[in-house]
Amino acid sequence: MAEQKTDVLVVGLGPVGDVLAGLLRLHGLSVIAVEKNVAPFPLPRAAVFDHEIMRVFQALGVAEEIAAVSRVSDSYQFVTAGGDILLDFQLDPAHPVSAWAESYAFHQPAVEAILRNRLVELGADIRLGVSVTDLAQDEHGVTAALSDGTSVRAKYLAGCDGAASRVREAVGAKLFDYGFDEPWLVLDTVLKTGTMPLRMQQICDSRRPVTYMAMAAPRFRWEFMLKPGEDPAEMLGDAKIADLLAPWGCLNRVSIERKAVYRFHALVAAQWRVGRVLLAGDAAHQMPPFAGQGMCAGIRDAANLAWKLKLAVAGGIDLLDHYQTERAPHVREIIEMAVAMGRVVCVLDEQAAAARDAGMLARKAAGEKDISISYPPLKAGFLHPSPQAGVQFPQFLANGARLDDALGLEAVLLSAAPQSAGLAEMGLDDPRLAPFSAALKNWLHEHGAEAVLIRPDRYIFGTGTAASLRAAWAQPAFATAA
Repeated sequence: MAEQKTDVLVVGLGPVGDVLAGLLRLHGLSVIAVEKNVAPFPLPRAAVFDHEIMRVFQALGVAEEIAAVSRVSDSYQFVTAGGDILLDFQLDPAHPVSAWAESYAFHQPAVEAILRNRLVELGADIRLGVSVTDLAQDEHGVTAALSDGTSVRAKYLAGCDGAASRVREAVGAKLFDYGFDEPWLVLDTVLKTGTMPLRMQQICDSRRPVTYMAMAAPRFRWEFMLKPGEDPAEMLGDAKIADLLAPWGCLNRVSIERKAVYRFHALVAAQWRVGRVLLAGDAAHQMPPFAGQGMCAGIRDAANLAWKLKLAVAGGIDLLDHYQTERAPHVREIIEMAVAMGRVVCVLDEQAAAARDAGMLARKAAGEKDISISYPPLKAGFLHPSPQAGVQFPQFLANGARLDDALGLEAVLLSAAPQSAGLAEMGLDDPRLAPFSAALKNWLHEHGAEAVLIRPDRYIFGTGTAASLRAAWAQPAFATAA
């Protein structure tokens, strides 16, 4: 069979591959996407996503559908065995940056079905039950041999094929290990009758740390830490599960949808780009679940990578070296936060746990916070050295309209006097911005800027004069990694 050609070959169609392929299609690129499984994984894995990810779903055109199958979360607590609150993260129902709720609990198969349907609508060439068996690259592209006997020639290949990534293995990218490795039993259940508390809690009990999470109705998740010497097979037995769920009095009211023992890891690939092959999602990094950011980090990768691939395919400035420069520090900071949360939770010594509780409660009483769940801005990469560069630009709301929908998918320069110079520009008096004009003018005034240049991923490239931002965006010096 003749070799088929495409702009980008996406390998792996979990949520990260779905989002990347969808964004690439919206940017006008041809996409072939291969997935070794013939259908989305039917059981839940990820359980929460945040406001920034809903903003990405908005760009894909599926935010309202996904909101309908998700539950807005109002808090995330770390509690002692006795119920005292060590950490209490109150979650904003309307986050000021994205204008979406700060956190959503969801059922991953339902969300994946929506994403996959959107890919079909966007015309992606989807190959299910197909994997990459070999790949080779040169300075012009990547040739991938597929398990169905065909081959694809792509300008770029994106490996979104999970923790055991064959793409990562093929390009020889090594993993840095943070040394966090803990086995946990994960139980996903469906409530049949009655009610359960709508909470997200880490129960810091030295006898056995537990995670309890209300997901999208009617699903609830428990995670139980395995203690040293415990047999994973025994933990999966019906008798042990009945013993573990006994304190909740729900065994006869729930059906168990999934039971599995997982090892929670903290790993980051040393290289996210090898020539024309790029890694995203779990192929590039893995983190413990305590911050609920595993899938979120991968979807941020996709949002960062999609527009850079568009520019590279079009033969413009190659910004792909900035991909890891921008994303890796962000991922590492969140992994370190998740590991710190895990260190709080995973204490099995009774005396050490008592000391932890006393210290954290004392600091809480004094108004101190042991851990923050604020996420960092971009600190290096394709950014103009100016105030607010690397920070997400806020999405303003007006009478039900959302700013991002008016801005479109490209980079956009907002100023009082727009020009046409190879960059999308909108004046503050543009009719499309009329509902948001006052808020935009106030934002620019507050930050002492004449103009702001917003990247397609909604991070701020820079602020300043319109002329300086135009020049910086087109400047070749910005095409090398910081």
